[in-house]
This record gives sequence, C-alpha cells and structure tokens, in this order.
Amino acid sequence: MKPAGTATASAFTCDYLSFLSDSPSSYHAANLIAQRLEDAGCVRQRETDAWDTAPGGHVVVRDGAVIAYVIPESVTDSSAFRIVGAHTDSPALVLKPSVQATTADGWGQLCAEIYGGMLLNSWLDRELKIAGRILTQGGEQRLVATGPLARIPQLAIHLDRTVSDKGLVLDKQQHMKPVWTVDEDDASVLDLVAHTVDLDDADQIASFDLILTPSQGPAVFGSHGQFVAAGRQDNLSSVHSGLTAIERLLADGISGNDVLIFACFDHEEVGSSTSSGAAGPFLEDILRRTAASLGRDFDGTARMMAASSCISADAGHSVHPNYADRHDPDNRPVMGRGPLLKLNANRRYSSDAPGIALWKRAAQAADAPWQSFVSNNSMPCGTTIGPITATRLGICTVDVGIGLLSMHSAREMSHVADLESLSAILEAYWRGA
Repeated sequence: MKPAGTATASAFTCDYLSFLSDSPSSYHAANLIAQRLEDAGCVRQRETDAWDTAPGGHVVVRDGAVIAYVIPESVTDSSAFRIVGAHTDSPALVLKPSVQATTADGWGQLCAEIYGGMLLNSWLDRELKIAGRILTQGGEQRLVATGPLARIPQLAIHLDRTVSDKGLVLDKQQHMKPVWTVDEDDASVLDLVAHTVDLDDADQIASFDLILTPSQGPAVFGSHGQFVAAGRQDNLSSVHSGLTAIERLLADGISGNDVLIFACFDHEEVGSSTSSGAAGPFLEDILRRTAASLGRDFDGTARMMAASSCISADAGHSVHPNYADRHDPDNRPVMGRGPLLKLNANRRYSSDAPGIALWKRAAQAADAPWQSFVSNNSMPCGTTIGPITATRLGICTVDVGIGLLSMHSAREMSHVADLESLSAILEAYWRGA
C-alpha cells in the first residue's frame, strides 16, 4: 500500500487539473472547449454565417460562452434536443477602468470590482494573476494570462488583536485592493498586459475584460489523492464533465436521432442576464436556427422543443464536517458518494418528477451513484441556470452537480470520483437514456 498522499492521479483527474489550469477566465474556458471539440472533429460555426446542420459536431463561441451541437446521421419527426447546460464564470476581481492607483505611502494598487459572491477572506494572502481578453486598436481579440502579479495582504494579528475571537470583517472597497508595486510611479499594469500578448504598450489596447484570479495551480490531496483543491470548480467541474462526455461520444460515433447540445454560459454568478448568459438569447438562437436548418417550420420547431430536455449541471454542497448543522438533517450528501440531484420546493432548482425520472434513467444506464440535495429550511438556497432555461424555453429541466466544500472560495474542494460519475451520467443521457 502506498503511503498517504502518494497516489497517482488518474488520466481523467490529470486532464481535469490541466483544464482548470488552462481556464483562468471564462474567455479562456470557452476558447479551450472550442479547441478541444474541434480536435474531436467539430466544425467551428460563426453566427454571421449560414447555419450548418451537416451530420457531426459544430461549435459556436460567443464571448465567454460556447455551445456545441451534434447532428445525428438521421433526423426524424420525433427528434428532440438533449441539452446539458453549465457555466464558465466564477467569482473574481474585475479590473476597473481606472486600473491602478498609488497610496500616499507609495504602494501601487490595482483597482478592482467584486464579481459574484466570493468568500472574501479566502482571497487574502494569495498571489493573483491577470486573465481575460483585450481588444487591440485593430479590432483583434487576444487572450491574456500573466504570471503572479498582485496580492491582498491581510492585516497582522498584532494590529487586530480581536480578529480570532470576533471574526474578520472586510470592507469590499477598502480592504480588497491588491498590492502590485511600491515606489514605482512609472509602472503601468496595462503596459505589462500588452507585453504578454506581444504588443508594444497600453496604447495598442482599445478595450479589455480583465480579472484578477489566483495564480496557484490545482492540486490533488488526501489519503489516496482523491480530493482536488483549486479555484473555479464552481462551475468548471460541470463543464469538464460535460466536455469529456461529449468527446467520448464523438470518438465512438453518434447514434440515435436526437440533436445533442452542450451549452456553457457566462455570467451565471451575476444573474445570467447578458448576451452570453443563460437568460439571454444564445441557446434559443442556436436551437431555433438548427431546427430551421433541419427543415422545421414554426410548428415543427415547437414540437421539437416540447420533446426536448435539459440537464442543468452546476456544483452543489457536500455536508461540511465542521458545520454539519447547516445542512438538512435528513438528506446528507457527502462528496465521493456520487453527484447531486438538487431539489428545492421554491423552485430555486428546476428539478421536478419528469426531470428526476430522466436523471435516474441516466444514472442507472451509467451504473453510477448519485445523491439528493435539499437545503436546510433555515438556510437560504442559491439558484442555477436551470430555472432560467426552463422558464425561457419551456422544456423539462433537472438540476444536478457535484458536491463541493468551500464553494466560492478562491480554492474550492472536490472529489475525483464525483467528477467521473457525473461525466458518465451525462454521457448516458446523451446516448439516449
């Protein structure tokens, strides 16, 4: 038996770690998903081009979102859409237009706005990098990822003697400004960003969407290397599970008559109400253009949509060993025992009887374990893209995801067995379960 902590990670886990490392922003994630799907045989579809529904895979990128659609060899009157939805964004610090400032004492700081509901304290004392996209003066988009560049230092306990007893209180404006220089009045962070993408200086940058995100790479740990520690697992865990499932399908050859859809949206953490978010028109545009290209008229498209279904895959909560009372006393999902079926009586999750039956069929076909998640009545419940998709499209939708600890921390925790099980269940759903 190997000593604790020396287990060799599986090929699936290694691929997951690489995927996390290569996806520091939603734009990187969307680009990487599209590249991998093209490597698997998909054809890039531009929204400004005539719509292609030749048999096989097609992939569309819109900003930080990406949707793949796979057309079977035979499309019949009974064909429907089988959709898996996820999201590419996570809580982060977004660079403001002012970008940088200098204190009276000479500290150079970066000016950032809080994106999403992050656990603020987890972002302290971590080296941060800049990632995202810039547009050049010539209109070209380039992806950016620097090395470790900034840090938000916590106040020493000697200067806050009550912090251990009374807790840490952080002001989002005052206490969350990262440090990146001292006594360097001529330092320009945008010049540095420009240099990373082979531009001369910041004058060649027309505009940008840039975030600060932890630079520390993902790692496995635990008695047998069964846990993954990394940022952005909410919700790249679901994205990677769906991506690997559809890659296996493309490699094996598609059977059945349904059109397979893999939709990875941006901006879920801030409500999804953008052109690349789940509340926007992106998915509906893809579905309607695909149906029309396949020869469906208005009624035929409506019939196709009515027969369709969606698995909304977004990370959930494992029972926390140190805060077990925060969870429902009768539903105790623990990471490593299978992905979660997420339910909420107030429809913060979209799961209902037809969707639950769909999920059970897929899990049984995959021979994979799963668990139910229900919130403690005294705890508020978050939501996902599931209710948005169900409301916008009117199709059967079920909410699922793997259980995490430390959700919305700069470094979340997952279990590799749950990742593999979710991928297997999504594959079984797409295969017709």
